[in-house]
Amino acid sequence: QVQLVESGGGLVQAGGSLRLSCAASGRTFSNYAMGWFRQALGKEREFVAARSGSGGSTYYADSVKGRFTIPRDNAKNTVTLQMNSLKPEDTAVYYCAAGDIPGRTYYYKPLQYDYWGQGTQVTVSS
Repeated sequence: QVQLVESGGGLVQAGGSLRLSCAASGRTFSNYAMGWFRQALGKEREFVAARSGSGGSTYYADSVKGRFTIPRDNAKNTVTLQMNSLKPEDTAVYYCAAGDIPGRTYYYKPLQYDYWGQGTQVTVSS
């Protein structure tokens, strides 16, 4: 079992930055790929970014490439979502997730992740 706790959400103006953190406890953190997903009101949950267990591979949704990064620290059992140049369309509840992902094409799929945090709200005002 892995427990995930997100923090760092809030209200920011368009063009600003926010950093979300996800602290993991339980099983060996480096065994799991870590991902961030988001869900806007009335929409389906969508992939944002992911990093492999070793940290060597990263994946980003086209909508956030060049603006978001996903560093992870396996020594501290944390993964971060650094969000820059935020836009109103980035407004959503953001979720941290952990999973044993079998290959690079699966990182984008929510069903591949076994553990989820409670979510944190990010609101970007125009």
